[in-house]
Amino acid sequence: MAINQLTIAICSLLLLPLAFPSISAYESAPTKPGEKIVDVVVEGMVYCQSCDHYGSWSLNGAEPIPSAKVSVICKNHMKQVSYYKAYETNEHGYFYAQLNGFKMDNNILDHPLQSCHVKLVSSPLANCSLLSNVNYGINGAPLRYENKILRGSHYEAVIYAAGPLAFRPAYCSPETHV
Repeated sequence: MAINQLTIAICSLLLLPLAFPSISAYESAPTKPGEKIVDVVVEGMVYCQSCDHYGSWSLNGAEPIPSAKVSVICKNHMKQVSYYKAYETNEHGYFYAQLNGFKMDNNILDHPLQSCHVKLVSSPLANCSLLSNVNYGINGAPLRYENKILRGSHYEAVIYAAGPLAFRPAYCSPETHV
């Protein structure tokens, strides 16, 4: 059973460049006339978790945090940081992280799905600034491919998702049970 799972995992990794040809062809080199520019983008949301769900991964009642900061960290196949940048959420708690300069030396091991994670950095809200590990916001939220691509005549952006992530309140009043 374990051998079958290992075989499936190896085959899946080998087929990634075929599933995402636009990403495996990505280079940050200048383009030639008529050549398409391909960008890698990560998007997601950052919330303040409700005190009602403190200690869980639930985001019921959570409020988006404008101007929160997250970082995108990518490591190459030798576990060295190959990309790092912090991004800020908009007024709705949404971040759109265009990974300018992201480069893959190994199309399978350096692929964004394997090499990149999103982490919480800071919240502008004094009353909601503690890191939570909802969707691995402290350890590094993995990326998901959701078949979302923006296309133009000479531009393409492959969009990955991470999170949603959440900070938690610094203080939640003790619950009283009747």
